[in-house]
Amino acid sequence: MSNPIDSSNEFPPSSLISKEMLALIKQLKVLVVDDSRTLRKILIRELNNVGITLITEVGDGYEAIDKAKSERFDLMLLDMEMPELDGLETLRVLKTDPDLQYLPVIIVSSADEFDKTVECIQIGAEDYLPKPFNPILLRARVFSSLEKKRLRDLDREHILQLQHEKELLNVEQLKTEKLMLNILPRPIAERLKKGESNIAGSYPEVTILFSDLVGFTEMSAGKTAQELVKLLNDLFTRFDQRAEDLGIEKIKTIGDAYMAVGGLPIPRSDHAEIVADMAIGMFEDIKEFNLKKGMALNMRIGLNSGPVVAGVIGFTKFAYDLWGNTVNTASRMESTSENGRIQISSMTHDLLTEQFVMEERARIECKGLGAIQTYFLMGRKSFTQRH
Repeated sequence: MSNPIDSSNEFPPSSLISKEMLALIKQLKVLVVDDSRTLRKILIRELNNVGITLITEVGDGYEAIDKAKSERFDLMLLDMEMPELDGLETLRVLKTDPDLQYLPVIIVSSADEFDKTVECIQIGAEDYLPKPFNPILLRARVFSSLEKKRLRDLDREHILQLQHEKELLNVEQLKTEKLMLNILPRPIAERLKKGESNIAGSYPEVTILFSDLVGFTEMSAGKTAQELVKLLNDLFTRFDQRAEDLGIEKIKTIGDAYMAVGGLPIPRSDHAEIVADMAIGMFEDIKEFNLKKGMALNMRIGLNSGPVVAGVIGFTKFAYDLWGNTVNTASRMESTSENGRIQISSMTHDLLTEQFVMEERARIECKGLGAIQTYFLMGRKSFTQRH
């Protein structure tokens, strides 16, 4: 049992304790663990003398573990010498439990238990207090342990804050990447992320699709702006999904016109076939759209194949675009097509003869091209037609 204690000794002096620390001390929760009720009372009295009043006392190691699991404490004063589960074994349980490892523990031990005390420090005890203990030393140990816990808590909060900020940054980066992928092909977006500028390339073989809605202007006259945008978004989302499924790059929309290309930025030999499938599928999409919305929109589509130059333009608003005669001709194929038809150039026709049915059209006059031979794409050939 301990010697009588002079509680008039005060560590640290009240005048040296900041208001912030005094406020913190009043909020601290301490668990005192000792099988001796007398020693518990002495420890509690000394803790009260420095302003710590939120104190729980228990009489054995098992009860201490149960308490630590059910409540959160800022410090435990743990007696080494107890029956059944002594301080060393109690500490082992605490430090092997992920939910209890946080709890700072001061071991209270006699001189003849020095080896066990050393083992406790090695296991993870914050400090130790010899018996019979000195009140000034007790207060010093308590304040030191609580200060270290306060600093650890601040570090933990800082780490959690950094993790939270990192997660927010990752979310923003994902949003940015998603936005870039909505504007640019993935390979081009990856090159921009790596810091490349002036991204451009020549592609010798691609197929370009232009489409334009028929009857949209008349229909839009009776719609609000919100209704109009919603309708276009519904239809173009169907086109976008089809393009993604086929491996086609959507280039842009201009009003009610839609432009896409097959064969870039990753070249592929079947570029004409996938764009032809896209064109045929777009008529299926608009048919379903009309049935769902009770509308009667129609569409013209034009295809052309050949070489293009493609690249990123703009500084504050990126855009991936195509240039060359192939683009201009594809646009003419759409503008001179007929409602509900897919008009293709002779270049595209030659790439589709084995797989698709086409109908030759009389030569037509195209601005800047003169009279040229074109065809209407009718659909894919059946197995017997191909063989």
